[in-house]
Amino acid sequence: MEFNETTTGGLFIGLVIVALLALILAPIPMGTSTILMMVGPSMLVFGAICLALGVKLGENRASGL
Repeated sequence: MEFNETTTGGLFIGLVIVALLALILAPIPMGTSTILMMVGPSMLVFGAICLALGVKLGENRASGL
């Protein structure tokens, strides 16, 4: 599997959707609106930061420095 921008973006969004569905279906005392309005955006931002750091780390390791 080649990880280009489309594949990476699709997997990233899919992972966030699966995590949000798991939180919504879990028996926790948090409303669906709270999960979608507060937890969802924070998952996206944190995931984007981690993805950017991971891409830079991979570029650095691939360059052989």
